[in-house]
Amino acid sequence: MHHLQRTVAFVRPYRKQAVWSLLLLTALVVLDLALPRLIQHVIDRGIAQGNQAVVVRTALLMLGISAVSVFIALGNNLFSVRAGEGVARDLREALFLKIQSFSYGNLDRQKTGVLLVRLTSDVAAIKGLIQISLRIGTRAPLMFLGSAVLMVSTSPRLALMLLPLLLVTSVLIGLFILKSEPLFRSVQAKLDVLNGVLQESIAGARVVKSLVRSDFEQRRFEQANSEMTARSVKVMQLLSAMNPVLVLCINVGMVLVIGAGGRSAIEGELSLGEIVAFTNYMLSTMTPLVMMTMLSNMWAAGLASSARVHEVLSLQPEVLDAPAARVLGANAPARVELRDVSFAYRNEGGEPVLKAVDLRAEPGQTVAILGATGSGKSTLVHLIPRFYDVSDGQVLYADQDVRDVTQASLLDHVAMVPQEARLFAGTVRDNIRYGKPDADDAEVEAAARVAQAHDFIQELPDKYDAAVAPRGANLSGGQKQRIAIARALLTEPDVLILDDSTSAVDVETETKFQAALAERRRERTTFIVAQRISTVLRADKIVVLEHGRVVASGTHPELLRDSAVYQEIYESQLGSDVAPGILEPSATP
Repeated sequence: MHHLQRTVAFVRPYRKQAVWSLLLLTALVVLDLALPRLIQHVIDRGIAQGNQAVVVRTALLMLGISAVSVFIALGNNLFSVRAGEGVARDLREALFLKIQSFSYGNLDRQKTGVLLVRLTSDVAAIKGLIQISLRIGTRAPLMFLGSAVLMVSTSPRLALMLLPLLLVTSVLIGLFILKSEPLFRSVQAKLDVLNGVLQESIAGARVVKSLVRSDFEQRRFEQANSEMTARSVKVMQLLSAMNPVLVLCINVGMVLVIGAGGRSAIEGELSLGEIVAFTNYMLSTMTPLVMMTMLSNMWAAGLASSARVHEVLSLQPEVLDAPAARVLGANAPARVELRDVSFAYRNEGGEPVLKAVDLRAEPGQTVAILGATGSGKSTLVHLIPRFYDVSDGQVLYADQDVRDVTQASLLDHVAMVPQEARLFAGTVRDNIRYGKPDADDAEVEAAARVAQAHDFIQELPDKYDAAVAPRGANLSGGQKQRIAIARALLTEPDVLILDDSTSAVDVETETKFQAALAERRRERTTFIVAQRISTVLRADKIVVLEHGRVVASGTHPELLRDSAVYQEIYESQLGSDVAPGILEPSATP
């Protein structure tokens, strides 16, 4: 019910459409309920008494009511569709904005396929729930109540005789709805799994093909598909079992009315028209119950989807601005410091990835982070723009704890280029100025030149206006990385973080990039995460990480002389022939 109340909150902006829909629906029910009474009038006052004028007038009135009902039904459908589509649009927008607000930690635990189901299938189910509720779903209980009242007014004795049957039918429907809702929720959960497998297989189609794992992926998909099918069959079995039971209840009611009503007519207690009217009202009472059962699958699916959507909407970003967070000034010096920092991911059992890390970078310095895979390099630089909050210690920017300043103002100073360059469908120019949409062509070209992307862009058919496929599928890994670097440089950040972002670039191009970057460095502080020793040779400070701890820090010559870990990395990459001179204080790279 809590999730349903939150869904109703999304209906409030469309309450006018909802109210008009319900008013028209009420009028439609009143007109529908008038027809059996008019049929009674035709039989008792027209046919039975041979009065043709009554028959004609009543028939014309019934025809007029039917015509008016058509227009009322069209109006009801129009308003209900507008309300449902509006709610669906707002839900999609709310979900999208919520996902955009998630911190890295939230995104680590959310699967892409699951979020896509929330945005598509679940929102569609909620839309169906609202539209059905404003149309057939509300009409059915109104018809039930109105018909029940008119049944009692037509023949209290027959109505009392049918009361136990109505109660049994109502209980069966209630039990059915209670039973079906968790089943539909489980179907949606299986759909999550199916979409997750599908998303991974499609996104990794090239890997699957290159490693000849199509059979394995097919088995994964078949298993997920079969599990969803089995769960859906279980739901459909419940649906198919309910319908015959309810039809039986209706037939039993008909037999009781015909038997008891016929005897009352013979005894003169009821007229033929009253029996016909009572029969119609009985059908109008029982049919909505069958209709509600048939619609209960949509209600159950909508309620289950509502709960799933609001599970996402209720998630809070792990990284939030403090209530008294300050705006980091535009002229804040690009001084970065980590003081006794430790960090552990929540989904890894609390095992620290970084342990008591101390690091200081002054404005204009280039700091390289070196270490083996899994040593915590990327995690360390993710703490600087506050993509994650530290478990212990402090991260300071311009001598201010990053938790005390707003995230937006902090990110105005910091730009990060990840190893996996993410490009968007559009043009090369659009991708480069993604972070600075108002940049002119000269600025775009200047950033591309520094990133060593200008030359290959000039070779493309349309140069900077060349189309980029989704995820940059029509570009090489090195080309995508250079465009991503140009995108970051164009924002002119005070702190530039390159997270192994030249791993797909050849050494010669990387050397040119570092030289061009040094010329434009000014007061910019640069962090370079790398595994190649050639990437870090010119850094002002090299920090060596091992198992989440800083085991060495200094310039290249200093580390060659004093750090056994650095010496081992150096020798493993450049060969043992350089080993004899590396311990000499005068050794140069």
